[in-house]
Amino acid sequence: MTLDAWITAAVIVVTVAALARELVPPAIAVLSAVVVLLVAGVIDSDDALSGFSNEAPFVVGALLVLARAVDVSGLLDPIVSGLFGRATGRSLLARLLYPVTLFSGFLNNTTLVAMTVPPVVELSTRRQLPASRFLIPVSYAAVLGGVITAIGTSTNLTVSGLLRDAGMPPLALFELTPVGLPIALVGVTVIVALAGVLMPNRGTATRTVDEQVREFSVAMRVIRGGPLDGVSVESGGLRHLSGVFLVEIERGETVLAPVAPEEVLCGGDLLFFVGRVSDIVDLQRHRGLVSAEERQLARLDGNGHAFYEVVVGAESALTGRTLREIGFRGRYRAAVVAVSRSGQRLEGKLGGIRLRLGDTLLVLADETFRDRWRDSRDFLVVAPLGGIPPTQPRKAALVTAITVGFVVVTALELVPLLQASLIVAFGLVATRVLTLRQARNALDLDILVLIAAAFGLGAAVTASGLGTALAGVLVRVLEPFGPLGALAGVLLATMALTELISNNAAAALLFPIALSTASALGANPRPFVIAVTLGASLSFLTPIGYQTNLMVYGIGGYRFSDYTRLGAPLNLVCVALALLLIPRVFPF
Repeated sequence: MTLDAWITAAVIVVTVAALARELVPPAIAVLSAVVVLLVAGVIDSDDALSGFSNEAPFVVGALLVLARAVDVSGLLDPIVSGLFGRATGRSLLARLLYPVTLFSGFLNNTTLVAMTVPPVVELSTRRQLPASRFLIPVSYAAVLGGVITAIGTSTNLTVSGLLRDAGMPPLALFELTPVGLPIALVGVTVIVALAGVLMPNRGTATRTVDEQVREFSVAMRVIRGGPLDGVSVESGGLRHLSGVFLVEIERGETVLAPVAPEEVLCGGDLLFFVGRVSDIVDLQRHRGLVSAEERQLARLDGNGHAFYEVVVGAESALTGRTLREIGFRGRYRAAVVAVSRSGQRLEGKLGGIRLRLGDTLLVLADETFRDRWRDSRDFLVVAPLGGIPPTQPRKAALVTAITVGFVVVTALELVPLLQASLIVAFGLVATRVLTLRQARNALDLDILVLIAAAFGLGAAVTASGLGTALAGVLVRVLEPFGPLGALAGVLLATMALTELISNNAAAALLFPIALSTASALGANPRPFVIAVTLGASLSFLTPIGYQTNLMVYGIGGYRFSDYTRLGAPLNLVCVALALLLIPRVFPF
């Protein structure tokens, strides 16, 4: 390999390591890699900036605005309620997942999951069903639906843009359908068949059976002169609380842990509890105790207050910082009363906990909190514990008409995808379905910059000769198996990489390798590109492999291994079907 190829390989290894360990946000990691390659002379400025002049980021941005309109209109709320009906068991999963999969073929799957999760949690709670049986399947169904059409996920649009840059026709709207639809339908069938056996019962959204799962940490203060002042822990009724455990007592500079039943409480003591969300909420009304955040709560605006669960997003100002550092109450006009991190017990004062991506916060705020922050990239999900706000039928009808119109004109190729998506985005604002603020907040800059920067990284793989070198190794190893073996290698390599880095970055990295592999074999490059497209989206083994998996991590009370349990057989089925269908639909 040339020196440029070694430099590119080293930069990619460092980038993958940084992304896998979440040292920096994905967009910053990939953009930094492109800058390093530009400074090193591996690529020129045209290659480095090629993604920012490509249509893919603009199409993705417009589709995010359309997805936000679907969310604001409440279009899916009554649909999810109707899908639940009176069904139970596998029939309930089937009624929910097949429509989610089909919707995901035409809507951004990240926003689709964000819209679907709150009503699913509410309805499962109402029917006393474990929400953990539904949320990972919903995420996986949305991911499967993303491979049905060229607009099902941003990865498809990224690959389409890469094809155009390589002088080949971009993906047609339904080009993936002959392969993607059977994979999606069979995949959902596998989920329906296995989820009841493989998905853990982590309890309902409000009553968790295992007290170690989805524990929230909360601090309460003993009221001076109150009914608990001078009373032992046992006599005060704090020894055998249902679903809540007293971890430690902080008294001035002294920390008492573990807490003995005969320990006498003093006014002003700070008590740290861990427990289930519903019991943490009930604890706020325990006689003799007051929330440690009482001073913050007293300064909240609004007449009425409600509890909300929010999940910290990748672009949130909270990531890597404490509540005290960010000034949470002043910034969001709300107070955090408890924090949950799946599989871990958090200790210490809430204000000193350094928050991570995916942490779930129990927030007390005024009744307008969700309306203010549902469009913010700071939170992946904002779910009121008391239910979901009512839908807006007039907006829902208009959004439905616009969405159907968009699908029809792009499917019939009456209007190019770029122009159609931009018209839809501007039309939603012009018709006041969305405000300018809502449309602006729908644009996830992290995704858009990542997509644009990924083009530069892919250009370096090609220009340096690294793609050709790696393809040569891949071809030599798989040469005894012919083009099908090489296709399997490209597919598996893409699926493995997308578990570590973003699916868009994985697609951009493997795209030139796929082209080089096809060229070395003298084969049609299209099936190898399709393998990259599918492999970059079908991520089921870990919660970090796809954003929708991460979104349900805390809300479902899941553990890391819960994803692999269902994801492993699902991955095997997808690989087998892809290798069976791709050569038949896209001959070598």
